[in-house]
This record gives sequence, C-alpha cells and structure tokens, in this order.
Amino acid sequence: MAGPIHYEVYVRKTAPAAWTLLIATENRKQAIAAAEDQLKDRLAVASRVTKETLDPETMQFASVTILTLGAPEPLRKKAPDVAPGPACSSPAELYSPHARALIGRVLEEWLRREGVTAFELLHRPDVAERLEAAGVELQHAIQKVAVPESQATGQDVHPLVRHYHKLTEQTIVRLRKAGRAGLFPSLRDRSIADLAHHFNGAPDRAFRMGGVVAAALADQTGARARLSTLMDLMDAAPADGPPRALIVVAVEQILAEMLAVRQNLNAVLGPALDQGANLAAIVRMVAPDEMDGLLTLDPRLSLMMPTIDGPAARLGVHLAAGEFPLLAATLARMVTQELTSPRRLRPNDAVGEIDILRLLAMALTASAGRLLTLEDVQTAFVERSKSLITADFVAAYVADCQTVLAEAERLTRLCENVTGGANKRAAARWLGACIDSLRFETEMRQAAPGGPTPSHKLAILARLQRAVGAAHLAENDQAQISRTIGAVGARLEADAGLVAQIVRAPAPAPQKLAALLKLAAGEAGPLGPSAERARAEAVRLLRAPETRTALSAAPDSVATLRGLMQAAGLAA
Repeated sequence: MAGPIHYEVYVRKTAPAAWTLLIATENRKQAIAAAEDQLKDRLAVASRVTKETLDPETMQFASVTILTLGAPEPLRKKAPDVAPGPACSSPAELYSPHARALIGRVLEEWLRREGVTAFELLHRPDVAERLEAAGVELQHAIQKVAVPESQATGQDVHPLVRHYHKLTEQTIVRLRKAGRAGLFPSLRDRSIADLAHHFNGAPDRAFRMGGVVAAALADQTGARARLSTLMDLMDAAPADGPPRALIVVAVEQILAEMLAVRQNLNAVLGPALDQGANLAAIVRMVAPDEMDGLLTLDPRLSLMMPTIDGPAARLGVHLAAGEFPLLAATLARMVTQELTSPRRLRPNDAVGEIDILRLLAMALTASAGRLLTLEDVQTAFVERSKSLITADFVAAYVADCQTVLAEAERLTRLCENVTGGANKRAAARWLGACIDSLRFETEMRQAAPGGPTPSHKLAILARLQRAVGAAHLAENDQAQISRTIGAVGARLEADAGLVAQIVRAPAPAPQKLAALLKLAAGEAGPLGPSAERARAEAVRLLRAPETRTALSAAPDSVATLRGLMQAAGLAA
C-alpha cells in the first residue's frame, strides 16, 4: 500500500546552478502553479515538480518527476578516474598510528622475539638494521601488506612490493642519518628534562624525542624492567607545559604497544595472577576512582582485588592523574575484548569467576562514557554471559553443592549475574529444571533427624523465591519458577500442618495473627497456596471478637501487625 504523498518544487536560479528545493506541498495544482510562476516571473531559468510517496515499511520516499520546465540541465564533465596509489608513499607516513599498528601486526613474531615495539623499530637505528639483516622476515612482512592492498585496490602486486621495499630502505637510511647526525642524544650526558626543553619548538621534535625515549630502553630486557625505565623518565620529566607533553606522548605510545601484548601485561602485573585478576588489576589502574568507590561500598570486594606494586603501581598513579588517556582507552578496550573471548577468567574456580565478573561489570559500568561507551560495556558482558550458561560451566559451578537446595541457590545467583534476554532465559531453564525436579521436592519434604524444621524450610523457600524475583528474569520464567517454589512450599506446609498448628496453638491472639501474616506476606514461607491458607486463617482470626478485644488491650502490637497486614494484601 502506498503511504502519504506530497509534492516538491525545485528550481535552478542560473543555468549552471544546482537544483534547490523551493516548496513542499500536498496540493498537486499548487506545486505545478508555483513551478510555472517561477519561470513566468523570471525568478528561475528552470523548475521541476516531483511526486514523493512514503513507503510505510521502509519509511523512505520514492521520488517521481512529473513536470520539468525551462532550460535543460547542462551536461557535466565526469571527473577523471584517479588511479589508486600505495597507502603509504613516504617514510613520514609510516609513523602514523594506523601504519604503526599495521607494522605491529605483520611483524608481530619478530618484534616479540626482539622484545621491542613498532614505535622503537621506527626510532632506533640498531633495531631497524637488525630487521634489514633478517631478509626473510622483512620480505614476508612486505608481502603481507602488499598482497591484501593489491586485492582491495586492484593494483598490480609486484609494483606494490617494489614500492614498499624502496620505502623501507628510505626509512632505514633516514634513521641511520639521524643517528649519525646526533639527533638522538644519549641520556648519559643530559637529562630528559633538558632535552625536552631543547627540542621544544623544533619541527622534528616528536621524532627526536621518540628516538631518545626508545634509546633509553635499548639495554632493558623484560616488560617489567622496561616499564620501570619509562616511569623513571616520567619522574624526571618537566612538571608541566609542552616539554612534559613531548615526553608523555612518546612514553604513552610505547606503553600502548608494549602492554597490548598479553605476555608483557602478565609480566608487569604478575605471572601468578589468573585472567580475572589481571583484568581486575587493569580496571583498577584505568578506573581508580570508580573501583575505590565500589570497594568503599562493599569492602568484601577487596578480597578479589590483586595487589598492584612496583612499576605497575607507578603507572597506575599516572593513569589516575589522567596523563595517558590513549593508554587508558586502549587497556579498557583490551578488557572488553578479553571478556568477549572464550577464555575462562578463573579456570579452576567457577564461583570466583562469577564474583570477579560482577566486580568488573560494576566498575566498567560506573566508568562508562569516560573510557568506553555504555553500549560497548553491555555488549561485552552479554557475550561473556553466553559462556556462563554452557553445560560445562554450569556443571563446574554446582559441582561442590552438597544439596539440591544449595544448587538452586547457586543457580539463582547465576541468573542474577548473566545479562541479555537470551542468556537470562537460558539461565532460567537451568534453574527451573533444578527446582522442578523430583529431587528438590523430595529433599524439601523429607524430614531428617537433626535437620531443619518445616518452618525453617519454608523460610528458606521464601528467601529463594525473593531471590528469583530479584534476578530480573523474563516475566513468564519468573512466574513459573515462583509458582513451582510456592507449590513445593504448600506441600511442605500441608505435610507439617503448620497453619493448623498455629491456629490451635495456646498462644495470645496477636502472636498467632503475626505468625499467620508472616506466612501470608511471603516472609516466613513462599507465596502460593500455603500463603493463601494463612491469609484465610488470618482473616477468620481477625473477625473473632476475642481477637479484637486482645488487640485493643495491646496497642503496641497493632502497629507491628498493620505493616504485616499491608504486606499480606489485607486492609490495615
């Protein structure tokens, strides 16, 4: 079916001018008259009327030209096609962040063996010469760049390979000349602060400072020692101003590339930490205020927080001061990428994995908008939740539960901590299967010597039912599970005759009424048939004259009973 229709009038003031909208109207005659008047009054050299019909399904307009008047539209020369060229045409373009990232990918194994980053490769003549000597590594890297670029742009691959070989040679020659010309002074003779003031204002100051910072790492091996050296440079940097910014930029770029490698990050934070503890430590560094706020609200969370010491703690101080925003964003994205990966956060502790995931979720959500968007955070945890509802994880999660009730409570916590509609429904199926099993009902109704009393079991079922309600499951799933718990509670109460015992008990009427109202309100037992029986007996007891007399004689108990009556759905 066609949707709403309107008409648009376009005009060209001069022959070479483009069409511009004059009016839009739902009256066809008015649109045509306006187009004719524009030519008659010599307000335009050409006019055009189009019919616009809205498609209700796609909500897009279909345009049809119904009238064109005046001078024809001049033919426009087609712009000549420009042949695509290589992505990088000069050595300076290799220093852009995108180019460095590509270099880091195609030379990943070589850089890891050498213990350097792409930034250092582009700022240290000795590292560039080692790469030049590794002819096969360099040849393969150039092919990894040229072949995909050739397929994407249609260029011949052989000229691209020759171009990037030449570009590589030019870059290495440039680095050699810079080294021989003394553009990268040694920090043995001058401090980094003096060099920063000296370079400030020079056109190649970023290149020269990058070479100085990269050269300072030449004798350092291992990520922890290299990070300590970079932190020493930060401590020796000027207090503020452009000279300090010059050092911060170079250090930050090296840190971002160095800590992007998982082995380096593990070495910095501690090889004994599992994946969950690593991510918690990273979040603690990039979002210290949010994490401190959570630890203040719940000090128990500090038990899951690993200790950050040494150069990692020094880096955390600079991140907290906001000096490395690029690095903070990179580390935050790394956390979300790890969350979406299939790797377990705590391979040998499924319960601890839920706890650390909850901590990460709260911290990243609190910092959303500063480092990551809220949508990115939610997407990461939806993907992670998919791994929490698999059969393997659920089996490991409930493996140490001694009773089916403990299993149900643990599955309820799982339902509370997964996110995403499909994941919630899958978790609800695990919980529903547990609670609906014959084993659950048998265990709850079976009386064991020295075990919990029926009233205690009813209170446990009530607590479980409230936890299910707080798990934010789908309405149908929550209602079904709550009905099952209520049905089990009703059979347990009927076996024990608890409501009848309360009614016949030789106790004051206010005390019996309070016990019945607690059952009816879902405090001492689950909502369901047993709560309805308790509510009916409470109404019957309230109507008794002796109960009214007893309540009149005890005005203090009336205030307590009023709240229970409201919770039970009775008029106070």
